[in-house]
Amino acid sequence: MPSPQGCLRSVVSCALLLILCFFLSASSSAEPSISLSKKSGPPTSRILVSGCGFESNVGVDIYFDTKDEALVVTDSKGKFHNARAYAPRSARPGEHWVTALERNDDKGAQEPFLVQTNWSQFRFDAHGTRLNPYENVLGVKNVGGLGLEWSYLTGGVVFSPPTVVDGVVYVGSNDHHLYALNARTGRKLWSFTAGNSVQTSPAVANGVVYVGSWDKHVYALKADTGEPLWNVTTGGQVLSSPTVTNGVVYVGSWDDNVYALNARTGAKLWSHATGWSVSSSPAVANGVVYVGSWDGSIYALSARTGDLLWSYPTNNIVIASPVVANGVVYIGSEDCNVYALNASTGEILWNYSTGDPVFSGPAVANGVVYVGVGDSPHSGIYALSAHTGALLWSYPTAATVDSSPTVANGVVYVGSGDRNMYALNARNGDLLWSYQSSYGVDSSAVVNGVVYVGSDSGNVYAFSLKYGSQQAGAASKRPALQTLRPDFKLKASQQVATRRAF
Repeated sequence: MPSPQGCLRSVVSCALLLILCFFLSASSSAEPSISLSKKSGPPTSRILVSGCGFESNVGVDIYFDTKDEALVVTDSKGKFHNARAYAPRSARPGEHWVTALERNDDKGAQEPFLVQTNWSQFRFDAHGTRLNPYENVLGVKNVGGLGLEWSYLTGGVVFSPPTVVDGVVYVGSNDHHLYALNARTGRKLWSFTAGNSVQTSPAVANGVVYVGSWDKHVYALKADTGEPLWNVTTGGQVLSSPTVTNGVVYVGSWDDNVYALNARTGAKLWSHATGWSVSSSPAVANGVVYVGSWDGSIYALSARTGDLLWSYPTNNIVIASPVVANGVVYIGSEDCNVYALNASTGEILWNYSTGDPVFSGPAVANGVVYVGVGDSPHSGIYALSAHTGALLWSYPTAATVDSSPTVANGVVYVGSGDRNMYALNARNGDLLWSYQSSYGVDSSAVVNGVVYVGSDSGNVYAFSLKYGSQQAGAASKRPALQTLRPDFKLKASQQVATRRAF
């Protein structure tokens, strides 16, 4: 007869066996799941895909929408890590799907990926090019179909172009407010009251909005609520739009200084005094800050210390903001010239005489410099060879162009004091579309198939292809797993080493 201890051991063994079978059963029936390294991004984004719950040592195809982009082999636990997929250049704004599917059956998992491009600061990026390289909705062939999607009336002139980040439009007004608007509908989400006019274009980074004001302050606000995080007082009005990169806010002030501020705390890292007011917005490239001053000079400063690296004197005030592209600084001056300077040395490469003052910051794309020119009789938009400064074409306007052009997908967008917003063929200057406001029109942001622009009328406008923004871009439908077809030419990729536990 078995002893009590033996019976107890038998019961415990049976219980352990039942538990083990339960876990083995649960493991074998686990549903596959995947995670993405990012949930949104512009066309051409690289997406790292990791998964678990698949069969062990089997091939898994990674699809973006219906295109098979990668093949990876799971490990002995049915996992894989950091398989590479890409949002194609042609992916329209909206929701798309990433799918991981076992090659020999319909066992797989899907996650959405939002294709969207952010225009996160005054000139799109820290280099100041004012080029959106990702735009794939609006172009030469269809921009003539733009219509007014919505407008939002503020209480004052809107001098600065909006910024657009994660479906929100941020824009300042002469009515002392910074506004956050729903990018699709124009509905106000929140507003922040400064001590005076907000004439700078906001910069948005890591969930924080940075903006300057005529009240001599630089503000940092929560991007989702407008709640103040910090503010820094300068000795003069802040008309320079902040540039944010690598955790630092660079901005000029009418107290003659250029500032570098810690983006998280607002602590001053350094300041550099020029000979007069600074309303030019800094461009930052390769560890150097480039900015113009009312003293007529263009400055190159160490981004880390603020030390002067070089300066170049023009013959009049420099209000315009510089652009840095391919080792060259492009900038205009009120001495009626556009300059191209060696970014490393400040040596002049060429200058082009416009015949009128240049207040506009240039845009640079595909070897061409686009710049607005001031008073009549030479007012208009000029296209110059980035290599030689030779005039390629010009388009005349009836009043000053002091706004900065925007370039996207072969189209140049520019506002004028003649109350018109223009869209021109970037190759030859042909007029493709125009919209007349009741007052002067300023700079624009062109992103996700929509043109956002401020006006002296106090309005913020959003233009999209006719019949609504939903017609402009087409998000993809979630593909059924059984409809996906593998690319048998793909070779299994090596998994990228990672410490991440799934």
